[in-house]
Amino acid sequence: MKMLQRTTVLSGILIGLLPAAAGGEAALSDREKKQVVYKMYTQGKKDFPAVKDLSPQQAMDQLDQGRLVFVDTRKPAEMKVSMLPGAITKEKYLVEPERYDDRTVVVYCTISYRSGVFARKMQEKGFAIYNLKGGILAWTLEGGSVFDPDGRKTKQLHVFGKRWNYAP
Repeated sequence: MKMLQRTTVLSGILIGLLPAAAGGEAALSDREKKQVVYKMYTQGKKDFPAVKDLSPQQAMDQLDQGRLVFVDTRKPAEMKVSMLPGAITKEKYLVEPERYDDRTVVVYCTISYRSGVFARKMQEKGFAIYNLKGGILAWTLEGGSVFDPDGRKTKQLHVFGKRWNYAP
């Protein structure tokens, strides 16, 4: 019988019990989860090789200096659970992308595949934009905080599906 673990992943409703470590394997350590997340990112990056990325640590450093804006490319249901600090939606960014020219623009999603595709399109239009390496999963696995829609720190993540259930 597969080992199960209780999760706090939300998708409008509590998902409940999911196979441990997404693949039904024994529970992974956060270090092992990080390795999986970065491997998934590296595999996906083949679809947008020219896109520049920023590691979670690089993004944290720039965020601390007030020189960064996060752009969340996920669906509204995902954003209702949690977002990165001060993040804006892709839709808000697209209204006036030039408004953010004086800051480092970093896009993200769960592992940063969808955001990588978006970054590629924006770079092709001449915008300087970075992709967060490993997305919101790598951010939290590297110790970054996430916030609910009211700006309160939370530990809840929307992981898009059980294939990506590598939250800390």
